[in-house]
Amino acid sequence: MKLPHRRKFLNLAAGAAVLPFAPHVASAQAYPTRPVHIIVGFAAGGPADVVARLIAQWLSERFGQSFVVENRTGAATNIAAEAVVRASADGYTLLFVTTTNAINTTLYEKLSFNLGRDIVPVAGLIRAPDVLEVNPSVPARTVPEFIAYAKANPGKISMASGGIGSGPHVFGELFKFMTGVNLVHVPYRGAAPALTDLLAGQVQVLFDPMPNPIEYIKAGKVRPLAITSATRSEMLPDLPTMGEFVPGYEASFIFGIGAPKNTPAEIVDKLNKEINAALADPKIKVRLADMGGAVFSGSPAEFGKLLADETEKWAKVIGFAGIKAE
Repeated sequence: MKLPHRRKFLNLAAGAAVLPFAPHVASAQAYPTRPVHIIVGFAAGGPADVVARLIAQWLSERFGQSFVVENRTGAATNIAAEAVVRASADGYTLLFVTTTNAINTTLYEKLSFNLGRDIVPVAGLIRAPDVLEVNPSVPARTVPEFIAYAKANPGKISMASGGIGSGPHVFGELFKFMTGVNLVHVPYRGAAPALTDLLAGQVQVLFDPMPNPIEYIKAGKVRPLAITSATRSEMLPDLPTMGEFVPGYEASFIFGIGAPKNTPAEIVDKLNKEINAALADPKIKVRLADMGGAVFSGSPAEFGKLLADETEKWAKVIGFAGIKAE
């Protein structure tokens, strides 16, 4: 006669055991219930900002809740990253992750956070290459010719970049490492002034982020030698990849989304699913292709592995080149 009471007690106990987790599960399922902020470490109007706003608009429409892009510049994106690291792990503050974050892990010795430890990968977005281009005064029309010219003139060729530790800088240092050429690095405060001086002949070579150089290439104001991605670009289909001449060379600027550590897996997976849906949408793909980027979709784990690989890769280049943060 006591068995039904015992069964009832066990059922109640089992229900009570899951009660502490119920609010967490419910909040993840209801997410988002208020505006979500995507923190971008670059100024408004640049490639990172444009991609972030494109994805934010998609997510806003899909979730029926605002996804707001917030630009927090300074300290080479470290201010933006730290803001997200310190935010609540509830999915309402996200980081627009780029290759710069991976580079900074080694470039800066005293960061208050660790990208791999403190940021959870959510989803990859695109991989955007640079174009190795020279001023037309340089007597080289192919990568092999440029390597031969550089070796014949060690320390006499200036390589511009958007700043110490920037993507174009480390892409160029990887090229120097793999080919043994001696180019003099000339850092600028941004890609625009670097390109301006390349056009004027003040510097001779630049690794220029896509799609910046397209109009100048078409006008014959700069000469492209190769693209840094593993495959050719649809925007410049006749331009060979660097790897066709320097086996194993590959350098792309990566964009993606991250969140504070301990963000519920349910929220991460929910965001990942919707972002991958955006990357599969024909209109979004065209917009991203217009920026010279190749879509990189996949699971959070796949994006995390890519970030880890990039961090390790650029750590080696920074060590080889002896690059120190400004």
